[in-house]
Amino acid sequence: MHLLRTERLLLRPWNVTDADFLLDVYSRWDVQRYIGVVPWMMTSIDDALDRLAAWRLLDDGVRGVWAVTESDSGKLLGTVLLKFIPASASSVDGDRAGDTEIGWHFHPDDWGKGAASEAASAVLRHAFAHGLDRIVAVTNPHNLASQRVCERIGMRHEGVTDAYYDARCELFVATAA
Repeated sequence: MHLLRTERLLLRPWNVTDADFLLDVYSRWDVQRYIGVVPWMMTSIDDALDRLAAWRLLDDGVRGVWAVTESDSGKLLGTVLLKFIPASASSVDGDRAGDTEIGWHFHPDDWGKGAASEAASAVLRHAFAHGLDRIVAVTNPHNLASQRVCERIGMRHEGVTDAYYDARCELFVATAA
């Protein structure tokens, strides 16, 4: 996995030593409420370790899941992912298998400070620099904060779709220049 740097942030692989932070983030309703058709809350360190192991399997040299930290202090802020997105079983938008998704989840203490936009922009640049030409983001229709991040990083809103996750989502798309 490539280390990515921005003016304020370092995006790096997740470590087992980050499990407590991961549990803290993903055990919060305010983080989980918009993730998945049925939000699932982490309840134990084993849940966090299982998630870390699953995320390691997503690393293909381009796609992966990054821990987002402050460059100067190393403080963990959240995560940005770039992964294949599951197509819905019976999508009216056609077969979207093989699409790549970008997403982010941050600790609520660090919401509204621009870190998600800064980190997601870095991951988009990385994706395009490594040959990907189309990246999608899907949000729960009520998740206005994530929709604003999509817009800030230059993604185009393409309306409501049911092409992914067997759920109705707002679809945003970014394409390589």
